[in-house]
Amino acid sequence: MNSKTISIKDRKMAQRCIECTVCTQARNKQKGFAFWFVKTIEDGLCPYCRAYERVYRRKAHEPIPG
Repeated sequence: MNSKTISIKDRKMAQRCIECTVCTQARNKQKGFAFWFVKTIEDGLCPYCRAYERVYRRKAHEPIPG
């Protein structure tokens, strides 16, 4: 599978990250325990955070532009 191809499974997993309370708080506040936690686990442990990065081309803890 091509690494640039985004599958339906990736989109569903990224949606789960969008709905995650901890990730949402980290994106909105940009500080505190939730921010630190998401920033620490997103690359190594959480498959939803990794899918979010593949789909949206930004880390799960980064704020949504606009």
